[in-house]
Amino acid sequence: MATIKLEDLVKAYDNVEVLHNLNGNIQDGEFVVVVGPSGCGKSTLLRMIAGLEKITSGKISIGDKIVNDLEPADRDIAMVFQNYALYPHMSVRQNMGYGLKIRKIDKQEIERRVLEAAEILGISEYLDRKPRQLSGGQRQRVAMGRAIVRDPQVFLFDEPLSNLDAKLRVQMRLEIRKLQKSLNVTSIYVTHDQVEAMTLGDRLMVLNGGVVEQFGTPIELYDNPETIFVAGFIGSPSMNFIPVECTEKSVSLCNGKKIKKSLKYSGKALMGIRPEHLEEDKKGNIRIVVQMVEQLGSNSLLHGTLEDTDIDIVASLSGHVTAEAGSIFSFNVQETNIHVFNPETEKRLG
Repeated sequence: MATIKLEDLVKAYDNVEVLHNLNGNIQDGEFVVVVGPSGCGKSTLLRMIAGLEKITSGKISIGDKIVNDLEPADRDIAMVFQNYALYPHMSVRQNMGYGLKIRKIDKQEIERRVLEAAEILGISEYLDRKPRQLSGGQRQRVAMGRAIVRDPQVFLFDEPLSNLDAKLRVQMRLEIRKLQKSLNVTSIYVTHDQVEAMTLGDRLMVLNGGVVEQFGTPIELYDNPETIFVAGFIGSPSMNFIPVECTEKSVSLCNGKKIKKSLKYSGKALMGIRPEHLEEDKKGNIRIVVQMVEQLGSNSLLHGTLEDTDIDIVASLSGHVTAEAGSIFSFNVQETNIHVFNPETEKRLG
């Protein structure tokens, strides 16, 4: 096991920077998820840590060693890829043990480690099968088994579940979390799926355009997003945003309605409210003109626009809700659930 330290990391291709002065400390045994939209630099960062991409400038330390110039094989890491990267002509047993074989580990030790990992992952009965004889979930377990037998200091996961169907993704991410907890190996996991990130990570590093927007626990990011991007990216359905005019005691919506909110700020701003924090109230100041209702079983998503505007709003209501298009629902929101952002800096206010 080991800590990982990222110091002022920069990655550039020719004259184009894709990662900008990135910093972060990952603790021994911690599970950190790097999350963000496609093209934000997630996989590039992971490959730099693995040694598969050269660092333009900055430092990466694993344990007490700077690894910038070390070959991937010398970094004591194991990587699980999106496409499994299994050898089709080898059995599961051979795939799992191949990395140890080329390191000239004793055959009996290889067998012991393979059997132990197979037992942990529930794939003991598949050891003599070829990858083509396995399902996607079974292949991913084999790929994880190949990483486990290495007994590395660090696990790196590059969107390992993106090829699986939705139900299997849920099952596999729970298995990955339990596995990481039981092995207590420092792990970095890359995904674009914020629900997956919230489920798995001890902490989340949110990347946007090669910059760390926020690095904290899932609840910290959900309750106290530092930027408009984090507020909109974390949480499902996404946060609603409404242009407002602030005084130190209230915010005025763009349709003239006022909501109580104490702030040390006056001027134009963007107010954020999560759909699940809108509370139905016939006298409420947030009035939504319904366009459609999305039934999800335990709850319903009401899609519409803020009255007298064309601003889209989503409200999450418990149970089964029916409503005609054009009908109006009124809501209130607790002051503590109102987020206010500076529209120019995109930073949180107050």
